[in-house]
Order: sequence, then structure tokens, then C-alpha cells
Amino acid sequence: MSKDKCALITGATSGFGLASARKLASEGWDLIITGRREERLQKLAKELEGQVRVFVCVLDVRDNEAVKEMAEKVGSFTRHINLLVNNAGLALGREPAYEAKHEDWQTMIDTNVTGLVNVTHAILPKLMQSAPATIVNLSSVAANWPYPGSHVYGASKAFVSQFSKNLRCDLAGKGVRVTSLEPGMCETEFSLVRFGGDQQAADKVYEGVKAMKAEDIADIIYWIATQPPHININTIEVMAEQQAWSNFQVVRG
Repeated sequence: MSKDKCALITGATSGFGLASARKLASEGWDLIITGRREERLQKLAKELEGQVRVFVCVLDVRDNEAVKEMAEKVGSFTRHINLLVNNAGLALGREPAYEAKHEDWQTMIDTNVTGLVNVTHAILPKLMQSAPATIVNLSSVAANWPYPGSHVYGASKAFVSQFSKNLRCDLAGKGVRVTSLEPGMCETEFSLVRFGGDQQAADKVYEGVKAMKAEDIADIIYWIATQPPHININTIEVMAEQQAWSNFQVVRG
């Protein structure tokens, strides 16, 4: 069991964030869990009650003033944060760029890019005070490998990956490690959100494939965070065994 460790997780109401909260709690980490759905946060806090201390904060990472307020409030809960899991993010739509909704593009940028930057900027001083500490930024294989319909989603995750590397340069020698974690096909609510709640369309994505689970990614996050302090895991790209890279697109005729 980890002693006197505290993690802040954004988007803890589902998927990687929820699984990470459960994993870290099982290992004795105190938690600051954030997300937009209060009922889910409270349910999770109740589930983990008795295992660890949990601080609940309803938060939309796109709202920088709310993020800064959160960063101040957590001071009443803990004097240190050893792990930041920047998980809050989403994909919207799979239409080609010329059919995509501008509002979907803007939402992805505001959440995946601006939201992650907001939280990182607000929490970084606390991480530096708590060193050794770790930042795990949830990117995606879409950051590295383009595919039709990825347009702004893939671009937003490319930002996350590059931002992680640049942040790593600034923090070298400061005791704060940075990892870009880039998962492939993983069966969570991701596709359900992407397809606007269409369960049939979401199920079809994973049909016939033993996709990764959120718990698999949570295990990787925990492994990253518990490496010896002198080791930095720069980047991890991880896919289901049944997933690999496709051929180059060729439009004929």
C-alpha cells in the first residue's frame, strides 16, 4: 500500500478516470475526483468510503476560473498531490470534416486541449511542491495515426502528446515526471459519447474484437506512477492485440 499519496483525476465519472480511481484507492492512494456529473462522483466517493480519503469536486475543465477555484479548495483536503491524471476528454462524430459540426470541433478543442492546459497550469505548482510527482496525460493512438473522421479529435490528441514532451523538458530535474499515454481501441463510454448516445453504433465498433478495458489502462497508469523516481516513462502507445495499423488510403478512379 502507498503511504501518504494523493492523486487528482479529471473525468473520474467513467472510463479510464473511474477505473483509475478504483485502482489507486485499492492501493491506498487518497483521491481528488473531478467531473461534471455530481451524482456519479458522489456514488464513487461512497463506494470508496472506508478505503481512502476522497475529495469530490464537480468541475468542467473548460472553465478556467472553476479550475483555479478547485486548485484552491483542494488545499483544505491535502497539502500534496503526487499524481495528476489528465483524463477528461472526448471525441464527437465520425463524419468527414466537410460534414462535421463546428460546435463538435470546438467542444473537442475546449475539452481535450484547453481543459487539459487549464488543469495542468493550476495544479503544477502543487505537484512541484510534492515532488516526486507524476503527470499522466491521456492522449490516443489518434495522435500518431490519422484515420478518416478523426480530423479535430486526432489533432487535439496530437497536441496532448506534444505538450507532454515539451512539459517534460521544462520539468527535467524538478522531480515531476510526465507521460503521454496513448491508448487504442478500448471499450468504454467513449464510442457511445462519440455517436451521440447511439448504443448500436457504439457496440459495432467493438464487434468481434477483444478490446482493452478501462481497467487495463488504469493498471498502466498505476505502473507509471509507481516507477522509481529517477525513471520517466515518456510515451506509451498501447493497442488491443487484434488492432494494428491499416494500409494507406488510396482513392481510385
